[in-house]
Amino acid sequence: MSDDCLFCKIVKGKILSHKVYEDEEVLAFRDIKPQAPVHIVIIPKKHISGLDNVSHDDEQILGHIQIVAAKIAKQFLEIKNGFRVINNCGKDGGQTIFHIHYHLLGGRVFSWPPG
Repeated sequence: MSDDCLFCKIVKGKILSHKVYEDEEVLAFRDIKPQAPVHIVIIPKKHISGLDNVSHDDEQILGHIQIVAAKIAKQFLEIKNGFRVINNCGKDGGQTIFHIHYHLLGGRVFSWPPG
């Protein structure tokens, strides 16, 4: 874990969050600036700076995050018709916190292309 990483501080309990899911590997919480009626941030507890820095050692946790996203989505009736999972990677990709994370968004219709 990184001492100066916002999400590592949330994992350690140094910063409070509105948790919606937690297990040994993953933490999920409501985004403080929601972009949809349902906006959940899903992070691994292991510090990985971004998708551009994953390795084969991270395959299990990345797959687990997908399963967790589907599990969380089933908890929210307002996203029964669909949802979006987003990962921003790097500055130009819109990543602002350099701890890999995924946004689960739902509760409204999304357009394509995004951004």
